[in-house]
Amino acid sequence: MVEATDHLGVAMLDRELVEAVMIVEQAGDMLLKFYNSTQKVHFKAGAEPVTQADTEVNDFVVTKLRRLFPNDGIVAEESGGEVTPTRSGRFWYIDPLDGTKEFLARNGEFAVMIGLTIDGEARLGVVYQPVSRKLYRGVVGEGAFCEEGDTTRVLQVREVFEPSQARLVSSRSHRSPKVDVLVKRLGIQEEVNIGSIGLKAGLVVEQKADLYVHFSKRLAPWDICAADALVRAAGGLFVDIQGLPFSYAGGQIAERNGVVACHPNLFGAIAPTLAQLNGNDEVSSPDERV
Repeated sequence: MVEATDHLGVAMLDRELVEAVMIVEQAGDMLLKFYNSTQKVHFKAGAEPVTQADTEVNDFVVTKLRRLFPNDGIVAEESGGEVTPTRSGRFWYIDPLDGTKEFLARNGEFAVMIGLTIDGEARLGVVYQPVSRKLYRGVVGEGAFCEEGDTTRVLQVREVFEPSQARLVSSRSHRSPKVDVLVKRLGIQEEVNIGSIGLKAGLVVEQKADLYVHFSKRLAPWDICAADALVRAAGGLFVDIQGLPFSYAGGQIAERNGVVACHPNLFGAIAPTLAQLNGNDEVSSPDERV
C-alpha cells in the first residue's frame, strides 16, 4: 500500500483513522450486548480473565482490519501475532476488551483499543468506551480529539511543573506498592482510580489527570500502543520508567519496565524519584498487568 504524505513526508492516516473509529464503535456495540449477560470466564496465565466477549470482538476487529488493510500486520491480544513485527512496515495492535475485570464487575471502566505502528513507532490510537460512548482518537503530529455525544473537543496534555500539583491516575485493580511510595515522595494530593490503560490515557489527555505511572514488567504491545499514540498526539510523553520511548519492532515491549504518561516537563521533575524506585527491590512490586 502506498501511503499519502504531507509536504514534510509524514504519512497521512486519514483513511486509517476513519476506519479504526468505525470499527471500535461497532466492536463497542458488540461488547454492550454481552455486558449485562452471564459470561463464561476462563483464565490465562497470570490469572487474567478472558470472556466470550473478548474472543468474539477480537475476531471481529481482526477480520475487519485484514479485509481493509490486507498488506498490514495484525497483532491482537486474543489471537496473538500473525507475524513478527519488523523494523519497517505497518502493524495494527488490538485490545478488544481493555479492562476485562471492570467489564465483569459492570462498572463501565472498559474500552476497545486499536493502535497502528509505522516502522516500529506508534502513530495512531483510538480508544472507545462503549458505556459512555466516549471516543478518544489521535494521530501523532496531527492532534488528538475526544468525541462525546455531538461534541468534539481538542485534547492537550496539561503542562505541570510541580509534582505535588499533579493529579495521578492509577489502576483500580493492579496497584503496585511502589505507586504508594511515589505518591508520598512527590507529595501528590489528588488521585483518581480507574480501570483500563486506555481510559487512564484518556483522563491524561482530557486534563482530568496529569500523570499515569505503573511499574509493571508485564507489558504487551496491545496494552499500550493506542494509548501511546493518543498521549503523544496530545502533546504528552509516553515512555517507560527510564524515560525511553517504546519501539514496537521485533517484539521488545515485554522486556521494558513500566509506563509513564504525562507532560514532558513533569517527567523531568519526577525522573529522579522514578529511577530510585525502579532500582529499589526493597519496595515490593508485584508482576502485574497494566
